[in-house]
Amino acid sequence: MGAFDHVKTILGIILGLSITHLLKGIIKFVQHPKQAKPYWVHLTWCFYVLLLIIHFWWWEAHLRDITHWSFEEYFFLFVYISVYYFECSLLIPDNLEEYKDYFTYYYSRKQWIFGILALTFVLDFFDTLIKGKAYYLTHYGWEYPVRNITHISLCVVAMNSNNRKFHAVLAIAFLVYELSYIYRLFAYF
Repeated sequence: MGAFDHVKTILGIILGLSITHLLKGIIKFVQHPKQAKPYWVHLTWCFYVLLLIIHFWWWEAHLRDITHWSFEEYFFLFVYISVYYFECSLLIPDNLEEYKDYFTYYYSRKQWIFGILALTFVLDFFDTLIKGKAYYLTHYGWEYPVRNITHISLCVVAMNSNNRKFHAVLAIAFLVYELSYIYRLFAYF
């Protein structure tokens, strides 16, 4: 078993837990619709983060090209993917008893939700550096840094805004953009 096999094992475990957490939370809206009223903006963010994780997991296949792994790189990846799990746990709490519904929960925890989401984009820069300059030049152009910096900035605004229209437009914009980004990265013409 090579170093990458160890790395992909921990990636698979934590990202699998993240996906499971989100899917279990989303299905509860169908199983128990009267327990906690869903909020469509919150649910859109759940789908967005699910899409981010799926995209991340697919893209991390490029880590196989790294022939020498250091503990620091491995530890960084562990921290990075753990942040995704934290985000999933924030979006779908184990217990909603303190809150009337997901609308109330979402706005009471928006600083954490968007702070952790912004952190994923910051960490993504470092993750890309691990793969090397040649990897970056082959796979990314100007859009990647602009995307991440814009997303970080908008997350900071979202942390400090209670404007419902802003949050609704932002959720849709992030989801649509990510779908477009994935399509353009992986479309084979």
